[in-house]
Amino acid sequence: MDDLPRLIISDERIKSAPTSYLTLSLSESHYLNKVMRLKKGNEVFIVNGKGKIWKGKLIKEKTILLPDYGETFLSIKKKTILLGLAISIPKKGFEDIIRMSTELGIDYIKPLYSDRQIKKISNISERYSRWDTIINESLEQSERLWRPEILSCTNIFEWIDSIIKNDKISISVTRKENCLTLNEWLHMSCEILCNENKILWNVIGPEGGWSKNELSLFESHKIQCVALSENILRTSTAAVNASVNLSQWRENKLK
Repeated sequence: MDDLPRLIISDERIKSAPTSYLTLSLSESHYLNKVMRLKKGNEVFIVNGKGKIWKGKLIKEKTILLPDYGETFLSIKKKTILLGLAISIPKKGFEDIIRMSTELGIDYIKPLYSDRQIKKISNISERYSRWDTIINESLEQSERLWRPEILSCTNIFEWIDSIIKNDKISISVTRKENCLTLNEWLHMSCEILCNENKILWNVIGPEGGWSKNELSLFESHKIQCVALSENILRTSTAAVNASVNLSQWRENKLK
């Protein structure tokens, strides 16, 4: 594939662009003209985050000429095994978690409130705007075509109760004897996990660990607890570890 700059544009904007002329925002124009130093007539890849990519041409500082919507440069289907990472929001490092899990191929990112964790975020709408920007930047950097979805932030008790019947969940824990590793659990459960329309989740807890009430919740729902490492990992390190293991397992299954 050509080595061209990439710009993430929503599918809705691409479809609604009049006569194939796409008008850029100030930040998009700055990125192409000032950061990437494109000139009039230079080509750029436009990605919709839903598996499609078009080759456009910069014809003005704030205008890109696109082919018809159906004339894609490349189109790929969504993977049949979907991966989810749920994280109790840490005081620091959550933006790094979003960035790296996006680059590593996670499909769903779920921020959680837990018992031993920071209080609810007051400026949550501003955080989501920032998180969306980080995801787009990570897509452009990693050349990934499918954009992960960052879900609404909820309490872990509510979330577990809402998805337990539909998806498959593992809980990362520490200091638990005779605990399966994440990889062992994945290989043991592979037939169940390969069913379409299910999301395979690994849940990362807060720095202080899970509370007794949360551990009781997992036990009552018969959710498998797994170990990520022999060492005690920070939330951000554990999230990257889990993302790598999940993505590598899926890559091997889909070969």
